[in-house]
Amino acid sequence: MGNKAYLVLENGKVFCGESFGAAGEVMAEVVFTTGMTGYLETLTDKSYFGQIVVQPFPLIGNYGVIPSDFEGNIIGPRGYIVKEWCQSPSNFRSEGDLDTFFKKRGVVGLCGIDTRSLTKIIRESGVMNGVITADPEHVDFEKLRAYRVTNAVESTSVQQIERRENPNKKVTVALMDYGMKENIRRKLEKFGAEVILCPYNTTAEQIEALHVDGIMLSNGPGDPADNVEVIHNLQEIMKLNLPIFGICLGHQLLALANGFKTEKLKYGHRGANQPVTDFESGRTFITSQNHGYAVMSSSIDNAIAEEYFINVNDKTCEGIRYKNIPAFSVQFHPEACGGPCDTSFLFNQFFDMMDKH
Repeated sequence: MGNKAYLVLENGKVFCGESFGAAGEVMAEVVFTTGMTGYLETLTDKSYFGQIVVQPFPLIGNYGVIPSDFEGNIIGPRGYIVKEWCQSPSNFRSEGDLDTFFKKRGVVGLCGIDTRSLTKIIRESGVMNGVITADPEHVDFEKLRAYRVTNAVESTSVQQIERRENPNKKVTVALMDYGMKENIRRKLEKFGAEVILCPYNTTAEQIEALHVDGIMLSNGPGDPADNVEVIHNLQEIMKLNLPIFGICLGHQLLALANGFKTEKLKYGHRGANQPVTDFESGRTFITSQNHGYAVMSSSIDNAIAEEYFINVNDKTCEGIRYKNIPAFSVQFHPEACGGPCDTSFLFNQFFDMMDKH
């Protein structure tokens, strides 16, 4: 068993448990995800950059570590909290357990605490900072409360343009990497796109020189409003009049580039069971989500855009259709991984836009 370790929240609440994974102390924003499966996709989702992730489901790690299920080449969260981790995973694809994996990747884990009680605190009080530590008596609360995720997109994006050839190529898509999940690229390729992966700060001139048929704006971490350079670049990219599809952070950045506003949610939407309703058809879909910010519906200028989807639970904006440019965006993850594939038809919609453009 691991050594005694603690989670100390900025409100002074302390949870006592045991350490696993890498040794050390980690300070970050504490968030929870409601997914019962898909922990590998969660751990490798760069949208969790700078956060400590809590999994309320009582047992995590039962199918081990499977690299082919990873959504990125780095670990997203700074820390990981579970009630219990499975010490003897069982899966024919497994290459080890979480404890060994975390030690190799430098991830600090905490187990043996009441994760559902912790989740209730976050739901009632909102997301807050916390520190996983072996010394709860000497926590610097001033530093803890001041902690903020910075340089998130810059830290998780590729640094140079990467083209991956597709023998079944029908179109070419520039995928703007703000901290993308790998399944976005997989989905684009499955639908027949040759994907050119572009760094977060790629300019309109560089995009134009690639002679692409459309542009995908990926998910990613952090406060969307921090990305001033990206927002400016998107304003210029929109002038190319190419079809654009934004997902998660990409959805928020496109909204900001059009003059709309974003706001931080009390505890965000993270999990694989978030219902959203299509305004036009009235149909409701179950979606995978991971975000702490949302576009403010009241800020959308109806002269240039309209809401596409709305969250059933809290009525926040889940999608936008644009009238001024050939573009649409969604807050949720139609590429799933993990989670339901109910909204994968949006990729068909994007490819139809490129075919007709």
